[in-house]
Amino acid sequence: MPAGRRALLAASLAGLAAPARAERRVGDATGRRIGVPDRIARVVPAGPPAAILLYTLAPELLAGWPARPPSPAEAAFLTPEAATLPQIGRLTGRDNTANLEAVLAQRPDLVLDYGATGPTYVSLAERIREQTGLPALLLDGALPKIPETYRLLGGILDRPAEAAAREQDATRILAGAAEAAETLRARGRPRVLYLRGPRGLETGLAGSINTEIIEAAGAENVAGSALGPGGLVQISLEQVLAWAPDWIICQHPDALAQARQDPLWRALPAVQAGRIVLLPGLPFGWMDFPPSVNRLLGLLWLPVLFGVRPREGLAEAVAGFHERFYHRRPAASQVEALLRPALPPA
Repeated sequence: MPAGRRALLAASLAGLAAPARAERRVGDATGRRIGVPDRIARVVPAGPPAAILLYTLAPELLAGWPARPPSPAEAAFLTPEAATLPQIGRLTGRDNTANLEAVLAQRPDLVLDYGATGPTYVSLAERIREQTGLPALLLDGALPKIPETYRLLGGILDRPAEAAAREQDATRILAGAAEAAETLRARGRPRVLYLRGPRGLETGLAGSINTEIIEAAGAENVAGSALGPGGLVQISLEQVLAWAPDWIICQHPDALAQARQDPLWRALPAVQAGRIVLLPGLPFGWMDFPPSVNRLLGLLWLPVLFGVRPREGLAEAVAGFHERFYHRRPAASQVEALLRPALPPA
């Protein structure tokens, strides 16, 4: 946006800004010290990862969903209040769709972003602050940082007890995954390919936040090994056939159905052996989609998938996670429906 238009927009939005209130200064993951209201009652998430993080800690503060309201299938795993929150659009990312006037009309106290913390994202946070007059905080979305992020966010939102509980849960899950990963590496790392989208021809490379939990679980991301570091990338069926992964994890049911029906896909040893599964995705994906704290569920599941943890107990672990993080305990039938396509037949 040209500087002149930004100035006009800022001036036009000034009247919508919240009146001056008592402030305290807090630090975010970038080291910036930012003034926030003493009492925070409403938070706008800049993108889906921030929305999930905020929902798991303080659902009553969530102003709305950045991408879209939850579908009926997703809503069945959320609180009724969260399921009916409006779509407010994204403030950051390639699908930047938020209307700033509509955002400010909700009288939020701050904007929260969660993910990468490099200079580009600091610049985006500063731009949001300049355009809205709201404090814009950025927290680190790296998987090992989840406990620290809960502790930091709990201080910002004045939710120390809730943050301590989530921090403890996340620490336990990460430690359990690390222990299982050591066992898996000693046995021999399975070579895993994660297929995103209905065609199954998108994946994440080495170091990608979208496939980070594969390595955290002790397995090898075959796309990362073959193509090196990077983010999301399009791949071909020829590459998949050449890599011949031990396990295939599909994000979309159409990709799973195609792999089981297409003769070329069925030539893969993993498909022939039944080592192809569907990633659970309700209310949020267990691998990414988006890459937020929902990935902790993937670290409960992958050690079971790879045979270093018993199946017994997984259903209860999933239900307990939902109860603590998503504030709604699913029925046994809901958990069974999540796990059925995510594990090969016993």
